[in-house]
Amino acid sequence: MGRGRVQLKRIENKINRQVTFSKRRTGLLKKAHEISVLCDADVGLIVFSTKGKLFEYATDSCMEKILERYERYSYAERQLTAPDPDSHVSWTLEHAKLKARLEILQKNHRHYMGEDLDTLSLKELQNFEHQLDTALKHIRSKKNQLMYESIHELQKKDKALQEHNNTLSKKVKEKEKEKEKEKAIADQQAQWVQQNQELNPSAFFSSQVLPALNIRGNYETGSSVIVNEVAQTQNRSNSSNNNSLVPSWMLNHLAEQ
Repeated sequence: MGRGRVQLKRIENKINRQVTFSKRRTGLLKKAHEISVLCDADVGLIVFSTKGKLFEYATDSCMEKILERYERYSYAERQLTAPDPDSHVSWTLEHAKLKARLEILQKNHRHYMGEDLDTLSLKELQNFEHQLDTALKHIRSKKNQLMYESIHELQKKDKALQEHNNTLSKKVKEKEKEKEKEKAIADQQAQWVQQNQELNPSAFFSSQVLPALNIRGNYETGSSVIVNEVAQTQNRSNSSNNNSLVPSWMLNHLAEQ
């Protein structure tokens, strides 16, 4: 028994309408694929359901190229049928072109975000996977480059800080050496004074006391006696040591005063 002809009108039953849409959509996509393979034709098929869901098929997943080709041919045909160039027609065509491209970009964005993948075939999913892998490789390469540049800058800063630290350390060591030298000189002077005092105390006393008495110039009457005693001590020390620090004429001068 043959199958009866179906009357072409809107199916009122919602469930039957949805089942029929699903079956006919699958058959339509299958026929589009068959004609593209058998006849080596570029086929682009776009179907929107009553809920606004998009179903499409394009040869080798080149829907954008097929749409651009269709727009070029459609524009050329309109130019032939309407020789008078009207700006309104041009803007309408441009609007339609931009709108179609926007829809394609939005669809691709949803696919890249992992949404609306039910309508994609295995080959399309593999194509998206390959594109995502390529994008990840570029992202990792850029990230590694930025990390390498950052590490290089930090190494340069570390080297500059080490050089500055070494310079400060050298300056500190130089100052410590200068302090040690000054201390050694002061110790040598103190040792020299102590040695002179131990070897010739009278000469040391005369070299330290008599100039102070001469500078003051105001001393009592009994100071002459002290000066005489100092002069006698100096004369005795001169007989034992010819390197006295106070000459005899200075002692005589003090005695006369």
